Amino acid sequence: MFPTTPRDSDAWDDDVSREIARSAPGRSAAGFHAGDRSEEHDREDEEDFEEEVRFVPVRRQLSIAIAGFAALLGAGLILGAQTSGPDARWPYAIVIFGVQALYVLAFTMAIRPPAAGITAGVCVAAGAVADYVAVTTEPAGVVRLLYVLAGAFVLALIGQTIRAQDRLQLRDALGGTFVVVLGVISFALLLVLTRKPIGTQAVLVGLTAVGIAVLLAHLIDAIWPKPRIALQVPRGATGVVAGAMLGTLAAAGLGSVLVLPLTPAKGAILGFVAAGVASLVDLAVNYSEAGRSMAGEAPTFWVARHMQGPLGAFSLSLPITYILTVTLL
Repeated sequence: MFPTTPRDSDAWDDDVSREIARSAPGRSAAGFHAGDRSEEHDREDEEDFEEEVRFVPVRRQLSIAIAGFAALLGAGLILGAQTSGPDARWPYAIVIFGVQALYVLAFTMAIRPPAAGITAGVCVAAGAVADYVAVTTEPAGVVRLLYVLAGAFVLALIGQTIRAQDRLQLRDALGGTFVVVLGVISFALLLVLTRKPIGTQAVLVGLTAVGIAVLLAHLIDAIWPKPRIALQVPRGATGVVAGAMLGTLAAAGLGSVLVLPLTPAKGAILGFVAAGVASLVDLAVNYSEAGRSMAGEAPTFWVARHMQGPLGAFSLSLPITYILTVTLL
């Protein structure tokens, strides 16, 4: 199992000393049992404590850092696609493999599937195989990537049945394991798209919409995180909605200046769907972390926790980007 960092050692987490002090059994100053207090007073204290624990403030520096990581990730993937050519696909494949490794690290540590080490190893190997298949398959397509996806998922499940304690968690881990495998294989779609006539332009439009949606959502959260989506989730609805809308607008603008068959309308459709999926995935990561916190589970290692949203947003928006490129463009 991967190591985790306690909450009180996370530089971007709130001080939980008050939470720890409140969770200790109550004692009166004279050393008498806390049961001497009135039941009404105890109920009021418990309600105040529950309200305090449920509210998670939005941390400005953290939101800016996540926005910066999303911008760097999007810029790297877009520039790599633009510089990729028939004789220069392997450098881009190496960049994508590095991103895939980060994705496996972040999501395996967050989801914590059974036999996490075996699952991570299978996913990293599947990412390398998927990149090789995406570069060398003639003609460029996704059929063999689907075979890699299915094979990696089956191998990961087999690895999770080796130990008895892992087998007990197998059913609950099916969805999480599939998300890890799917996200890794999805990044290889970038290599397939750059080999198609209009694919590089579609990558530019789709990834720009995703990058702007995630970037602006977190920047707006740093300035105006209101209205709050949920007390336990440190996100504001304004950032999520505005980010998706501005990502769509940017995609429409790119559609008006790029070559046919891209048009402002087609660019807007591609950007709207890609930005919408990315925003939902990024928000779902926050909900998952809040759920783990409320369940009393140890928090994910802070680096993995903060990279998870942008990585998931880019990877899980790529399948729909590929589908729209093939059917719409």
